[in-house]
Amino acid sequence: MVFNSISFAQEKATLFLIGDSTMADKKDPDKNPEHGWGQMLPELMSGIEIQNHAVNGRSSKSFRSEGRWEPVLKQIKKGDFVIIQFGHNDQKDQDSVRFTNPATQYRTNLERYVNEAREKGAIPILMTSIVRRNFNEKGVLIDTHGNYPLVVRMVANDLKVAFVDLQLLTEQLVISYGPEKSKDLYLHFEKGQNAYYPEGKNDDTHLSKLGAALTAEMALKHLAGLNVGLEKFITN
Repeated sequence: MVFNSISFAQEKATLFLIGDSTMADKKDPDKNPEHGWGQMLPELMSGIEIQNHAVNGRSSKSFRSEGRWEPVLKQIKKGDFVIIQFGHNDQKDQDSVRFTNPATQYRTNLERYVNEAREKGAIPILMTSIVRRNFNEKGVLIDTHGNYPLVVRMVANDLKVAFVDLQLLTEQLVISYGPEKSKDLYLHFEKGQNAYYPEGKNDDTHLSKLGAALTAEMALKHLAGLNVGLEKFITN
């Protein structure tokens, strides 16, 4: 009986997250208004271990070159899930450590993550980057990610990978809030308004707790409809 109990515990599924700052856990969550959407998942799921390995400033290239993928890969077992979301930093063409050509290196990197996760028996899930709050003077939300989200869609289609279009979902959310109210989804504070940012903050890339919570809820709602097995762990 002891052996069976240990075996059962070892077989508990794990959800691994790899990506950038928009997904990452943030320090001092009770004080820090910035939250990654992956940070909100433990409140919305149960019966599964969640390991958020997303790190600020990483691209599909630097996440691997810094050795951050290797310890994840070593842990992955059959029945686990791996959410893969890069793009924000891959487009930084003044940084050779992070930049990837979307049609070549970026695509190849995504394919490697997918294939290596599958080789370990896990289910990979590809996601596009969340949108930046980038309204023009006419109130139109303008894309900032170029071809990177398109490549994610192509890889998901070609390799038959579970796919959540967070670009579309967050685009719809931000548009529904509008140019002014959508500031609540990101980090906008006047000087003296927030103790964590005493000099103020105008950040249209990183999410507030509200933005992170809504993004996480949308991601899980879409995942539940894909029936890849993760839906049974979603509680909210």
